[in-house]
Amino acid sequence: MQVINNHININQAAEQLLNNNKTGNSTETGVHGLSFQDILQAKTDEAKAPEISLKFSKHAAGRLEDRNIRMTPSQMERLTEGTVRAQMKGIKDSLVMVDSLAFIVNVPNQTVVTAMDQTETDDNIFTNIDGAVIA
Repeated sequence: MQVINNHININQAAEQLLNNNKTGNSTETGVHGLSFQDILQAKTDEAKAPEISLKFSKHAAGRLEDRNIRMTPSQMERLTEGTVRAQMKGIKDSLVMVDSLAFIVNVPNQTVVTAMDQTETDDNIFTNIDGAVIA
């Protein structure tokens, strides 16, 4: 391939590409066993919903126990989804509301740092957060 002043000759690049892709099918399985379409879909899915594995700090676990808060699987799923949404918006410390439950989540660490029933707070003021999600 001829390079002139840091530019590649487009005709030579096209010819080389066509010669390397003898089938002409862009969805043909590549060197790593995945088609372009498979890779694109995986990257798109990855960008849409980052993987989150929430953990509860010792303090948060104690608050749940002290306040007799029992979460359903649906509520846990919504808390996780709320954390994903916060992460996608660049929130670092988020209030995530699930039904009448309020959780403060450190998003980069994927850690719930405290939890409370919304009815327990006198003035419903939450500090040290930079975003909120209602899940």
